[in-house]
Amino acid sequence: MASTATTTNHIPFSLALSKLSPPHNHYRHFKVSILTPTRIPTLRIQAMGDRLGEFGARDPFPAEIESAFGEKVLGNGDTEHKILIPTVSALSLSQQECTPISPLQDPMSKDDAQKLLKKVLGWRILDEEVGLKLQCLWKLRDFKCGVELVNRIYKVTESCGHFPNVHLEQNQVRAELWTESLGGLSMTDFIVAAKIDEIKTSDLVPRKRAWA
Repeated sequence: MASTATTTNHIPFSLALSKLSPPHNHYRHFKVSILTPTRIPTLRIQAMGDRLGEFGARDPFPAEIESAFGEKVLGNGDTEHKILIPTVSALSLSQQECTPISPLQDPMSKDDAQKLLKKVLGWRILDEEVGLKLQCLWKLRDFKCGVELVNRIYKVTESCGHFPNVHLEQNQVRAELWTESLGGLSMTDFIVAAKIDEIKTSDLVPRKRAWA
């Protein structure tokens, strides 16, 4: 039976201490010792060049199959491996596609709408006579920035075919989403809201005043 020994590998690395007083960043060099067990005698492994191909899974060689190596390792030799494609529920709302809405389906309940509201930013639910609505308000630098935001909203929602009602007043833009054919909200409204959330607005909002 082969005996077991312990070897020490020294791995130098640098750690930046960014919390020190600016403007100087100091670096300290550490040497970490990692103890790894090895067996004596050691087995030298030679690279097999192109026979193994790229890194990753490969088919076993005939000699390996004859040795029944699969029974000597953890797991089953006939394990089936599958590549799982993310389901729609695993995707963020902004990554989902808008699907046609059937007039026969019911509008979304308020409880379900409240749950989905956590996945969009800056929107709120309005409970009006015509049904539930989503509303978002932007305060911008001036009227010209408001026009630019309206154009950006149109470009994002054009591919969905589901447009919000957009109101431009001075330096404010208000958008409202709902599915009129259902008399309330649908999943499409939240998907469009999430896509609108990804619109860049940092160049349109009022600049923060820098105090001396």
